[in-house]
Amino acid sequence: MTDAAAPETTRTSYATAQERSQALEKRIAEDPSGLRVLTGDRPTGALHIGHYFGTLRNRVRLQDAGVETWILVADYQVITDRDVIGDIAGSVRELLTDYLAVGIDPERATIFAHSAVPAANQLMLPFLSLVTQPELERNPTVKAELAAAGRSAMGGLLLTYPVHQAADILFCHGNVVPVGKDQLPHIEQTRVIARRFNERYAHGEQYFAEPDALLSEAPTILGLDGDKMSKSRGNAVMLRMSEAETAKLLKKAKTDSERLITFDPEARPEVANLLTITALASGRSPQEIADEIGDKGAGTLKVIAADALNAHLAPIRARRAELEQDPGYLMSVLRAGNERATEVADATLAHVREVMGMVY
Repeated sequence: MTDAAAPETTRTSYATAQERSQALEKRIAEDPSGLRVLTGDRPTGALHIGHYFGTLRNRVRLQDAGVETWILVADYQVITDRDVIGDIAGSVRELLTDYLAVGIDPERATIFAHSAVPAANQLMLPFLSLVTQPELERNPTVKAELAAAGRSAMGGLLLTYPVHQAADILFCHGNVVPVGKDQLPHIEQTRVIARRFNERYAHGEQYFAEPDALLSEAPTILGLDGDKMSKSRGNAVMLRMSEAETAKLLKKAKTDSERLITFDPEARPEVANLLTITALASGRSPQEIADEIGDKGAGTLKVIAADALNAHLAPIRARRAELEQDPGYLMSVLRAGNERATEVADATLAHVREVMGMVY
């Protein structure tokens, strides 16, 4: 492939992914039976409103629409790109608390942890036989993770991260993966692994379906300093925060010197960010809110944003407070999910070994 052809190929691939995603949305609306979504998070602590508006609300939407939902607590991913892992068990509890508080229903969703499902991880071995080192090194998401971690040398677990993700998706025969545009290379790698497994080991039988990306139109929520929202930067509104803490943080949010409030994400990203948060929390449009505030300035915007966000999060925070009082229940939810995931993974691995002629 020439350098000139590469951008055109990328555009074509994205257009194809968009078409598949639109078809998935139509199917979800009409008849979601047969769809199984796989999604999840690394347990690095409690979640913030960027997670909530970006992914959590969409998971609840899919669950409520009748899509079978599997949510991975990706504890093994914590060690892919960091030397200090911290309190993983505590972070897992925080993650579970946030999941259930926002509306993930353990009666309708399977929540499980990487480390608790050995058979799913064992699928990495045959899957690794289906990819090359250059293919893994070219993955842009892996490169981005390496840069974000501030490392120059890539560890083996980070290099094989796309294969691990393929095992996560395929062990439970997930066929829908909600992602943003930047994660499409991972989904394409999973599709390639499924296709090659079917061709090489299953003699053309479609044992693993090639999953499709459900492209998210999730808004970008900036941190209150204008950079990426992150707990470590101290610029995030956490779901677990009180109303007073939320109002105090938003009062310090970065804006600009113009008194007239307008919605202009390009020229005024910090003001637009507060308008977007207010809009998402209130169900109104950012432009409508900006017009309403007019020349009352950023101080008024911050008060309105805090009021809207606190009102929206109030039931979530109340539910979260209840869940924090019952850590035994949280762990019982995870154990039940681990058991179901293990049962499915064991069956998948047994079939894979049979297909590969490795049953002795």
